[in-house]
This record gives sequence, C-alpha cells and structure tokens, in this order.
Amino acid sequence: MTSSNNNRIIAIWLFICCATIYFMVVLGGATRLTGSGLSMVEWAPIMGVIPPMTHAEWLEAFQLYQQYPEYKIKNPDMTLSGFQFIFWFEYSHRLLGRFIGILFFFPMVFFFIKGWVKSSLKPKLIAMFILGGLQGLLGWYMVKSGLVDNPHVSQYRLVAHLGLAVFVYAYILWIALDLFYEQKTPSTKTFNAGGLKRYASFLGIFTFIVLLSGGFVAGLKAGHTYNTFPLMDGKWIPDGLFTIQPVWLNFFENITTVQFDHRVLATLLFLAVIIFYIKAMRRKPPAQLKVVLHLMLAMLLVQVSLGISTLLLHVPVALASSHQAGALILLTLILLATHHIRRL
Repeated sequence: MTSSNNNRIIAIWLFICCATIYFMVVLGGATRLTGSGLSMVEWAPIMGVIPPMTHAEWLEAFQLYQQYPEYKIKNPDMTLSGFQFIFWFEYSHRLLGRFIGILFFFPMVFFFIKGWVKSSLKPKLIAMFILGGLQGLLGWYMVKSGLVDNPHVSQYRLVAHLGLAVFVYAYILWIALDLFYEQKTPSTKTFNAGGLKRYASFLGIFTFIVLLSGGFVAGLKAGHTYNTFPLMDGKWIPDGLFTIQPVWLNFFENITTVQFDHRVLATLLFLAVIIFYIKAMRRKPPAQLKVVLHLMLAMLLVQVSLGISTLLLHVPVALASSHQAGALILLTLILLATHHIRRL
C-alpha cells in the first residue's frame, strides 16, 4: 500500500476519534447540567468499568454517595432511583472516555507495527495519547474539588478539563486534515488568500477563548442570573462588575462579570465571523471552501439563537447541551475553513 493510502486510512481513524471526542464533550456537558458529576465518588480506572448490577450493589454505591457533602447538603431527599439517574450519566461519561482510549491506543500500535506511520507523525500521535491520559486525570482532579465540605466543582478545574478536551479535539482534527488532504491542493485561479490566513487562525483561537468563557459561565452557574437579553437587569453594563478584590478575580469568580464577559466576547465573535465570511466570499472561493463558509455562517446564527434561548429560558438541559455542542461544531467549521485557506 502506498504512503498516501496509509495516511488516508490514518486520517479516517483520527476523524473517527474526533467524532467520539465530540460526543464525549457533549455528554460531559449533559453530565454537569443534570448535576451528575459527583455521583461516582471513587476513581477506579479498571474496576470502574463494571457498574452496580444487583440491588445490593446499587445500595452500596448509594450509601457511599450519601457519605459526601453533595448528598447531605444538596440532595438529602434523593431516592435510589434518583441516584441511579445521575449515576448513569457520570458512568457513561467515564466509560466513553475509556472507549476513546482503546479506540486510539490499539490502532496506533497497529499502524506503528505495520510501518504506516511516517517519522514526523509518530511524536504527534504519542502526544495525542499522552494528552488523552492527562485529560482523564484532570477529570478526576475536577471531581475531587466537589467532594469536599462545599459540594461545588471548581470552575477553574472545570474550564481546564473542558479546554484540554477541546484542544485535543482540535489538534487531532488538524492533523487528520493534513493527512487526508496531503498533496491535494484546491485548484483556483481567482481566490486570493492573502491576509485571510492570519485572520482565520485568529478566529480559531478567539473561538476557543469564547468557548472557555462559556465554561466559566457553566462552572459558576452564571446563566441562571440576568435572564434577559440584550440588557442585564435593564442595563447595557450592569452594576457589580468589580466587587471582588483583587479586580482580576472578577473575571473568573464574579457571576455578573463572567456572564457579561461571555456576552461581550460572543458578540465580538459574531461580528468577527460575519466579517470573515464577507471577506472570503468577496474573493470568489472554490466550491468546497464556499460550502464550508456557508455552513459556518449558518451554524453561527444557530449558535447565537441557542445561546440567547438558553439564557431566556433559565438554562434548560436540552438547550444548554445543544449550545455547548453547537460551539464545538462552529469551531470545527472555522478550523475546516482555516485549513482549506492555508492550502490555497
């Protein structure tokens, strides 16, 4: 088999890994939104694969959960069936994480043994695997922050967990695109990519930053306040933005400031994507890039609608999960557009 065919197979495998990571991020968001993240109070990478099977085992798991502050402070009236509901969310999230590890590790070893992986790609694949392992550890580190007297997961650890997941997703996607489109350059005589390459790269980074700001909104449950749009408590700039000292802490710990920041950053991103779309379309892009640009614009409008609806309706689980899923889709389309433009 030729090197080009090998790279294409590896690229398809990486695309599949990206798809599973995408669902992992969405499931993680749903786990948080349903208050399920602290239902499994132990980290058992091997034995944790097997869930409670009998009534006695379920009672044992529930009794273990009852020893921790979340049950005592937030859920003292929870029944066994209620515990099972939140348990299955967290269990599914952890199980999918293990599945992704297997999905990545064994094919990687196979490709190494077969000699299909070129030398420049080997350290990148190894880095992906290491980052995936660190992500699992970071997830448990995040959960531990809520197994204390105050049963509230640290927003810093939550954003770190989310940020690393999105970074790994974007990194794998980019490498997969490099392999898939190797030696294939779009033919165009009219498109001038000058200037757009840096703008597109900036847009990807800025989207990542906005996504992280959304993580702080989620971590502080800031979406449950100021449920009006576009004003906050009847004002464009609400009171109480800088009530915490030192001032910089307001950007990470003040609910009002965190929500205000996300609104401002999201608005700036909306304008930046619109400008990018107009600039690119004026240069008569090739057909494939044009499709990606149209999808990007459509997803931008959907994402804004989801964000506003989530806020106005006081963060219903389905809408909030869709908003998080939409953020990752928008980032994906921006990365696709960026990669295509950089090949021109």
